[in-house]
Formats: sequence, structure tokens, C-alpha cells
Amino acid sequence: MIKTLALLSLNLGIALGFNHQAPLRLNAEPSANVRADRGSSNSTNNTNSDEATSSIGFDDQLWGKSGDKLAMLKSIDRSLKYLETPAAIKAYQNYPIQGIGRDRVRRSLVRFRQLVNSSKSAGELQAAVKKEFVFYQSVGKDNKGTVQFTGYYEPIYQASRTQTAEFKYPLYKLPANFGSWKDPQPERLLLEGADGLQGSKSALAGNEIFWMRDRFEAILVQIQGSAELNLTDGSKTTVGFAGGTNFAYNSIGKELAKDGKVTPSQLTLPGIIRYFRENPQELNVYIPRYKRFIFMKETFNGEAMGSINVPVTPERSIATDKSLMPPGALALVHTELPYSVDGRSIQQKLVSRYVLDQDTGSAITGPGRVDYFMGTGKIAGERAGVTGGPGHLYYLLLKG
Repeated sequence: MIKTLALLSLNLGIALGFNHQAPLRLNAEPSANVRADRGSSNSTNNTNSDEATSSIGFDDQLWGKSGDKLAMLKSIDRSLKYLETPAAIKAYQNYPIQGIGRDRVRRSLVRFRQLVNSSKSAGELQAAVKKEFVFYQSVGKDNKGTVQFTGYYEPIYQASRTQTAEFKYPLYKLPANFGSWKDPQPERLLLEGADGLQGSKSALAGNEIFWMRDRFEAILVQIQGSAELNLTDGSKTTVGFAGGTNFAYNSIGKELAKDGKVTPSQLTLPGIIRYFRENPQELNVYIPRYKRFIFMKETFNGEAMGSINVPVTPERSIATDKSLMPPGALALVHTELPYSVDGRSIQQKLVSRYVLDQDTGSAITGPGRVDYFMGTGKIAGERAGVTGGPGHLYYLLLKG
């Protein structure tokens, strides 16, 4: 959804750039030991390293009563649709990894779709994939395959189409003259003021489309890049990314940590939200440090869109650096992800998940970063807010 980053707090490491080095390497026998990379872990998962290695490609979430096989197939179809577009043809014309081209990516998706349909279990699919596909592993942020994972989601918030005493923090559409804004473009502070209420005195004036009652919620809409809005007139709608100023992403969580305002254990989205609720005056200090300004557009109850202009699918779409990674391609993530237990608690689970690379974000740079789409709403937000740890990323292509 061309969003910035769901997890404000865990973007503390600096992912390595391309540096004239291929971001992927052929790895015919993939292995991963996530827990060894993580070091000490508070996870409730007791999987040992041998089991972690053998679980590569064992995606047990596709089957069972709560399985998302149909969602997986729909996500594949969306990537296949993208691969027929002029944008995909252009993106793959000069893709730098030998052996990875648009036709091979397309054929791989078609065959994987057939295998998902015909396989009766996670083990059967895993065996077929290992027989017919080769794995290209991301070199990661350390050239050893270590990838930092975060999560993002689509929030649901209250909003108003008109400004009121309660709903006073605006979301803005892209100004008609934005294309003529000259560098250096104005920082957030100059556009909306320290309190977020001065947009009527800047180049933002007249571009308000919705008003939020919580300032940090308004910022999170920009950071996530989409949201569902329950409006005060009883109707519902959605908003999505429309554009942004050309500043690099700067983590608000990182700024809080740098100033000693939060401890490492509080560096989660829930922890940051809690800090600002207890210290609302600090919003005027830390939000302006996020210099980039994001514009939104009403999408009229549409689905959250990825950067390749297809809807993203919960649990089956990821965001990566699209200057390096193959857009729309089939991938496999191997990492610990949080899951809701009876809607009351969150527990970490070591998983392999087949995903489609359908999105990007300004904070997702280099071969060592992946953002995993959790879905829409409260539970998705709780999970995204505590996603953050090492793992491995593979791209799957048919042999030959």
C-alpha cells in the first residue's frame, strides 16, 4: 500500500544497501535457524534448530477449518494479473539477477497455484515445492541471510467529513499543484505546525478530506498508508496512499528511545501509543521529527492496495525494497510471528509462510527488510505492533 512502516519502534537497525552486490543468491538447499539468529528469546515456541530447518516450506496455515487456502489462491491471481501489465514488463526488463525474469516468475506462480490446489497437506506441498522449485535467498542485512521482519496492518478509526470540536486533526488529499513543489520541500512542521492544527495556514489549506479526533491515529493512517473509517454520519469508507513529500522515513519510536523516553521493552507500537496517551504534550515534540508528510485519497470501501497496484492479502502479502526484489513474485518467509490466542493474548510462533511480494514502503530499504501484512482491525494491529525480529526470505522459481 506504499506505506511507510507499521511498527514505528523496531526500525532501529540500518539495512545494507545494494552496493553493487546481488540482493539474492541461489540456495538450492535452504536452511534457516531463526532462534540462533535471535539469541535469547521470550518466545513460547520451543522448536529446536533441526526442527526449524526442516520446517522450511511447511505452511500449515493453508489447511484446516481456519485455513486460508482460498486467500492464497486469490493473492496468486492478483500477482498474475500484475505480471501482464506494462508496469511489470518495464520492471523486469532490466532486473539484475540472472535467471529471474517476468516469464519465469509467471510460470512459477502458475505451477505453484496448481500445487496448492492439488496438495492435500502442508507436507505434500512442501515436498512438491522442494522437488520442482529452486530457492533464491535474500543476502539479508549482513550478507548472511539475516532479514529483519516487521508487520503492518490497516487500522479502523472513527472520523468525520467535517471539522468539529471533537474531530479536528485533518487527513489531506494530494494538492493539485504538488507536482510543482520545489526542493527542498517543506517539512511536516512547516506544513501542519507543532500541534498538527496549522494546515489552513500552509500549502495544505483546502485539501482536507477527513478529520480525526486523535492526533496519533491521524499519524498512524499516514504511516500505515490505508485505513477504514467509521464516519460520524453512520457510513463507512476507506482511504489509501496518494503521495508524499521526499523526506526519508524517520522512526518516531527511534526518537523516543534516543531521548530515553521509553525502554527497549516498551519499543512496540502498543508501548508507544501508551506513552503518548500518558504524555500527550510530547506529541508536539516527536511528531514533527517525522518530517515526511503523507497524503491520502478516499478509496470508497476499497481494499488496501500494494505498490504494484493490486490489493494486499492478510498473511499472504509482503513489502520489500522494489528496487532490489522481484515484484509480484512468490516468496517464502521463515521467522517468528505473533498470533492471537483466544483473542486475549499474543504468542510467538516459528512459521514458514508462502507469500507474494506485492508492496513496498519508504522504511523498507535494502535486502535485509521485510514488512508482513497482518490484515485489518484491532487484532491485526496488536500483532503488527509486536512483530519484529530476524528471519529469512526466499524467492521460489521453477527449475530450468
